[in-house]
Amino acid sequence: MENTNFLNSKIFFPTDWLDYELIDFGNNKKLERFGRYIFIRPDNQAICKPCLSRKFWENADGEFSSEINSDKGNWKFYNQIPEFWDIKYNTLNIKSLPTPFRHLGFFPEQSVHWKWCRDLIQSSKIDQPRVLNLFGYSGIASLDAAIAGASVTHIDASKKAINLAFENRNRNNLETLPIRYLVEDAVSFVKKEINREKKYDGIILDPPKYGRGPNGEIWKIEENLLDLMLQIKEILSENPLFLVITSYAIRSSHMSLYNLLKSSLNFDYGKYSSGELGIRESGKKRRVLSCANFARWEIK
Repeated sequence: MENTNFLNSKIFFPTDWLDYELIDFGNNKKLERFGRYIFIRPDNQAICKPCLSRKFWENADGEFSSEINSDKGNWKFYNQIPEFWDIKYNTLNIKSLPTPFRHLGFFPEQSVHWKWCRDLIQSSKIDQPRVLNLFGYSGIASLDAAIAGASVTHIDASKKAINLAFENRNRNNLETLPIRYLVEDAVSFVKKEINREKKYDGIILDPPKYGRGPNGEIWKIEENLLDLMLQIKEILSENPLFLVITSYAIRSSHMSLYNLLKSSLNFDYGKYSSGELGIRESGKKRRVLSCANFARWEIK
């Protein structure tokens, strides 16, 4: 058998959540706790049988339903649910709310990357590393990076997403952190930064399958991602710290992202790795549900 250890392939799952819990999964659904509230959400990775009996699932406070392979759908609540509530992660209060896109304003599995970026920033010899968060959504990665000592530029094409990022910053009384929030198309912004000769020491990106910029720009991951990655290399500093890309849209293999990252950066130093982000259930069997693929590069 050919040795493939050079890929550094792994599955990572967070271990530091108290207010979030994956209770069970199966039959294309997952049962989760967000603070005091329990929800059922569809998940096409949960093709196995659930471990718990039906009575556990019947205790859910609400359920999201959608068409197969669609992110949009509707919530049905069985108990009274507030419009939003706080979820605690380390020192941060995260605004949690049921959205029309099945998620609740943040992605617990991504805390693996938050910690990874935080550790690299804190161990860096660079005074206030410059970090760019593309497709930044609700801004938890940006907050965590800034708390760790980085100066952060947070980009999202959605004004609603930027407003949610503002709320997460303000509800933690972190208005003085060096974070710049911009409603911009990611591709357009990177091109502008190239022209302005701006450089970043770390880059985080979580591109969607499809998106529309504030000025009508169209994003399609299969058509635009490679070009974006090639342009991103041009805004990396001379001695960058890291780059991490996460994808929920490309689920075939994390090797796709690994090959993309390595071919676009083409660095002969540092460490490339790829794998999956997952969540480990809290039950006795401790199964892991795959959530996303990722690839990343770090200085070593």
